[in-house]
Amino acid sequence: MNGMSTATEKLRLSEISPRIIQSEIRSMTVECDRLGGVNLAQGVCDTEIPSPVVQHAIQAIRDGHNIYTRLDGIAHLRSAIARKLAQYNKIHADPESEILVTSGATGALYATCLALLDPGDEVILFEPFYGYHVNTLLSLRVQPQPVPLAMHTWQIDFDALRSAITPRTRAIIVNSPSNPCGKVFTRHELEQIASLAEEHDLFILTDEIYEYFLFDGTEHISPASLPGMAERTITISGISKTFSITGWRIGYLAAHKRWLGPIGYFHDLTYVCAPSPFQYGAAAGLTELPDSFYQGLSAEYQAKRDMLCSALSDAGLTPSVPRGAYYVLADVSRVPGATAREKARNLLAATGVAAVAGTAFFSAGRGENLLRFCFAKKEDDLRRACHLLQHFQP
Repeated sequence: MNGMSTATEKLRLSEISPRIIQSEIRSMTVECDRLGGVNLAQGVCDTEIPSPVVQHAIQAIRDGHNIYTRLDGIAHLRSAIARKLAQYNKIHADPESEILVTSGATGALYATCLALLDPGDEVILFEPFYGYHVNTLLSLRVQPQPVPLAMHTWQIDFDALRSAITPRTRAIIVNSPSNPCGKVFTRHELEQIASLAEEHDLFILTDEIYEYFLFDGTEHISPASLPGMAERTITISGISKTFSITGWRIGYLAAHKRWLGPIGYFHDLTYVCAPSPFQYGAAAGLTELPDSFYQGLSAEYQAKRDMLCSALSDAGLTPSVPRGAYYVLADVSRVPGATAREKARNLLAATGVAAVAGTAFFSAGRGENLLRFCFAKKEDDLRRACHLLQHFQP
C-alpha cells in the first residue's frame, strides 16, 4: 500500500488496562435496567435533594457562574467546609491553604495518590474494600495490600495489619463508615492505626463520604482529629451522598498545606475544577441546613436498614447488620450459582432485585457467598424490593 507499513505492534493497550475492568456494580446496574428491576446494586442515592441545594445551584447558573473556578474551589464553599470540619469532625483546616474542592471523593483520592505516591509503593487497605480504591492504586502502578477483617464482625486483626507493613508501604486507607460492610471504626481502633502510622511514618488516607449515615448511636471519628495525626492524614469526603447529588461530583479534601498544593495541582491537571454552579448549591446546603437535617438522615436510613435486613432475613439471606453507610452484605449461600456473579444474576432473574457480587470487594477466593445490597432508595422502591425478596424461592 504505497510502500507504507501496516504493522501495528506499537498500537496496544497499556500493561495495566487488562487488569482494570468495568466495575461489577455498574455491570449489575446495566443488567437491572435491561430487565426493569429494582436496583439495589449501585449507591446512586436517588432520594430527594434538599431544596436550598437545588435552588442555589439553579440560581448560580442563571447568575452566570458557569466558568472555571479557582482550582481549589469557590471561597464560600471552602469556608463552609472549614466550619463543618471544625464543628463536626474536630478538624481545623485553613480554607485558603488546606481545603480543596474536588470532582467527587474519587477525584480527591486520585489526585492525592498522584501527588503523594510513586509506582512500586504499597498502600494498605482493609478487606472488604471499595473497588475504586483498589483500582485507583492499580492504575497508578501502586500495589494495594489488603488486610482482611474478620468475616461478619469486621474486627481488625492488628497482628495482620502490622505484618502487612513493609519498607515499601507509604499509606493506609481507612474507609469509615465503610462501603461495603458498614463498619464504623472505633476511636480505639483508629488510635492503634494512628500509632502504627507514626511508628512507620505512613500517610493515612481516609474516605469519610458516609460520615452522617450512622446507626444505633454510633459515633464517627475522623483520624485527623486524633493527637499528632493532622499532618499525616488526608481527609477525603464530599456531599454527594449527604445531599443525594451523586451525579454532581462535589467532593473535597482537607490536608496540611505541605500536601494541599501539590494535590491541588494534580486535581487541576485531571479535572480543572469541580462543576462551578454545583459548588454554589453545595455551599448553600452546608450553610443553610440545620443540624436536624443530619440527625434525620441517621434516623431515616436506620429505618431503611432495618426494613431491608428484615426482608433479607425472611428470605433466608442472612445479613451482616451495618453500623453505618447504606449497604448490607448478606449471606446468599441458598441462592443457586457457582459464583457470586452467578448468584447475583440468578437472584435478579428470580426476584427482579439487583445486588452486587461480594467478590467485587474481596481478594480472589473470598466473598463468593456474599451479595451487597444498597438501601439508599426512595421508600416506595425499597418497599417493593423488600416485598420481592421476601417471596424469593430458590
